[in-house]
Amino acid sequence: MKKVTVYGADWCPLTRRALDHLGAIGVPFDYIDVEADPAASEWVKSQNNGKEKKPTIDIDGQILVEPLNSELDSVLA
Repeated sequence: MKKVTVYGADWCPLTRRALDHLGAIGVPFDYIDVEADPAASEWVKSQNNGKEKKPTIDIDGQILVEPLNSELDSVLA
């Protein structure tokens, strides 16, 4: 099983979509709210040329930024 960490914000529709999709397909994940975790916010910015793009998802070291559900499926397959 791949380790999945989602960095996002509770209010963000793209984050909610990714979390809902992962839940629907039964993939366990860790969720980190970048607005409540300054270190996580800085990590996300370091992955995105200084921008806090949500969600930024780490799947076993492969970083996806604002992925479509189909992109998540492809990487998780």
